[in-house]
Amino acid sequence: MTKFMAALIAALAVNSTAWADEMKMAVTTSFHNSGLAEVLLPEIKKDTGIEVQLLVVGTGQALRLGEAGDVDAILVHAKTAEEKFVAAGNATHRTEIMYNDFVIVGPTADAAGVTGAADAADALQKISGAQVSFVSRGDDSGTHKKELSLWDAAGVAPEGNWYNAVGAGMGAALNTASGMNAYILSDRASWLNFGNKGDLALLFAGDPVLFNQYAYLPVNPQKHAHVKSALADQLEAWLISDRAKELIDGYRLSGEQLFTFNAK
Repeated sequence: MTKFMAALIAALAVNSTAWADEMKMAVTTSFHNSGLAEVLLPEIKKDTGIEVQLLVVGTGQALRLGEAGDVDAILVHAKTAEEKFVAAGNATHRTEIMYNDFVIVGPTADAAGVTGAADAADALQKISGAQVSFVSRGDDSGTHKKELSLWDAAGVAPEGNWYNAVGAGMGAALNTASGMNAYILSDRASWLNFGNKGDLALLFAGDPVLFNQYAYLPVNPQKHAHVKSALADQLEAWLISDRAKELIDGYRLSGEQLFTFNAK
């Protein structure tokens, strides 16, 4: 064998190994905007050798990427849609990893009186009744799905000039709300990590219906033989480990914990 061939084979082997340790995971914009990914990914690489490439999209798009076999796993937050995804055979299973909550953010003047609401339904009824500006992500994300379910529970069909569906991720939607001085539903982590708050403030939280669970779903290799199921399984083992718990529970902004580990 010539020295050139030996070097070429060695280079291909190195590239093959590097490729084998890369996997793609679709994650929500709310998870990415929280800043937690920047904490977890280097530690995942250090502990497992896996280079996780994130595709940052809404939950609906993440599920579609998984269904098409374009990613190896997804991390999303829309339980009903996730369970349908598993039932359809698109994922092998669903593992809960961590949670936080949704909050209603709005102008500090709070013309709708949301701070005095009895529950989330009452808060949305006040916003609708006052016809004050509300920004919806409108992007089929987990946050958008939750928002729509909350309007439905409140008996309100959101429509009219006061309701603004922007079709954007969490950060962009918060920027729009800040620019319009409008109300918006956000996950707590994205809100805390948002740097352009303007005159907005967290006005309502604490209703149990605002619970926000994140779950990990490995794409089913029986549907897509090319997916890196071994790496997806290895990543899952890390995500439910004590090391992950330490990092997730320890992630704070301004002294406030953004997520709570509850892997099961």
